[in-house]
Amino acid sequence: MIIVLLFGLMFALMALGLPIALSIGLPAIGLIVTPGVFPESATLAALGQTVVQQLFSGVDSFDLLAVPLFMIAGSIMEVGGISRRLIDFCNSLVGWAPGGLAAAAIVASMIIAGISGSAAADTAAIGAVVIPAMIRQGYPPAFAAAVVAAGGSIGIIIPPSIPMVIFGFMTNISTSQLFAGGMLVGVLLGLSFIIVAVWISWRKGYGERVPFTWSEVAVTGKAAIWSMGAPVVVLGGILSGVVTVTEAAALAVFYALLVGTVINRELAWKDLPALIIKSQVAAGGILFIIAMAKIFGWLLAMQQSARLLDVFVSSLSLPPTGLLLMVMALLLVVGCVMETTAALLLLVPVLALLTPQMMVDPVQFGVLVVVNLAIGMLTPPVGICLFVSCSIAGISLGKISRAVMPLVIVALLDLMVAALWPPLTMWLPTLFYR
Repeated sequence: MIIVLLFGLMFALMALGLPIALSIGLPAIGLIVTPGVFPESATLAALGQTVVQQLFSGVDSFDLLAVPLFMIAGSIMEVGGISRRLIDFCNSLVGWAPGGLAAAAIVASMIIAGISGSAAADTAAIGAVVIPAMIRQGYPPAFAAAVVAAGGSIGIIIPPSIPMVIFGFMTNISTSQLFAGGMLVGVLLGLSFIIVAVWISWRKGYGERVPFTWSEVAVTGKAAIWSMGAPVVVLGGILSGVVTVTEAAALAVFYALLVGTVINRELAWKDLPALIIKSQVAAGGILFIIAMAKIFGWLLAMQQSARLLDVFVSSLSLPPTGLLLMVMALLLVVGCVMETTAALLLLVPVLALLTPQMMVDPVQFGVLVVVNLAIGMLTPPVGICLFVSCSIAGISLGKISRAVMPLVIVALLDLMVAALWPPLTMWLPTLFYR
């Protein structure tokens, strides 16, 4: 009864428009201090102390320092000239093909994904440059926005990834292994998006082709070489074991700051305070959700939710593959209606307990969870990448939602491949760490 009431109150508050953190935390806190939920020996003062302790322990982690650091790196990247130089270089490589600029936007998104770990930041950084350019070349605004949104969603799959940091923190799974597991899946998604974008552009005659010349590749490559070096430094440090994920996040901030202020000279020192404040307000919101979700999860655990879930799953009598596909379907639905961080914090503590029954490695499951939620960023009504792209393009959510559907379909096919073919997610973690 308590579990049903807890989730019912949470969804009711969300429907009323209350912020996600409060929608998660207030029902849990309210039920904890309600007389009769806990034994009478538990005084109100003791329960209040428990709430405070759970709030603090929810964010008391060195690993979570990576979240605000990656947010700063993404903000610096957005205004430091990194994205524009990457797009110019990628366009010099693939601009000769039908839909060349669309393909270049996706390639640039894959490169930038190796810096910030935030899909929204990647979408904004690429979209601010490439969406107006695509519209000038004759691409429909909805298609241009959809391509950029799809490319931005890769930002949480190709490492570094803020959702993977959160997943690793919650499950005590190596974040570095999660990063390695997401790399090939992210590349597969990027290639699939490129194929779809080029095919649609060729069939409908979108865009202009840019003649391929080695001189243009050399010029744009020279301008972008420092921008392309950021993922090499960050990911190379993590995968080689030289730095931890949190240290790599600090390295990303330093590198983005160096490139933006000293090399590209497009970021003024006087602009840094505003950038830091903006990024840390966003990071603070994420950490507040994590703290509130800790209380929510603690109350679920006290109500023996794990045992009830085990009984429910056993009653279904599904084979491991069937159970895995059912969990994937649930995550897809949740990703459509709930913000990524909130979905992670509410579902992972429960669903991670099912990995033995699903017969999947915890690292593979973590990657699959993040891919599911990345697809949710491309679906209304809560697709954050759609919101960022359509605001840049100046179009309605309905128009971009229709244009993004072919990209969502191919992403779902890639998700099936990742779920049913474990080597795609497990080969690199096994190669580097086992």
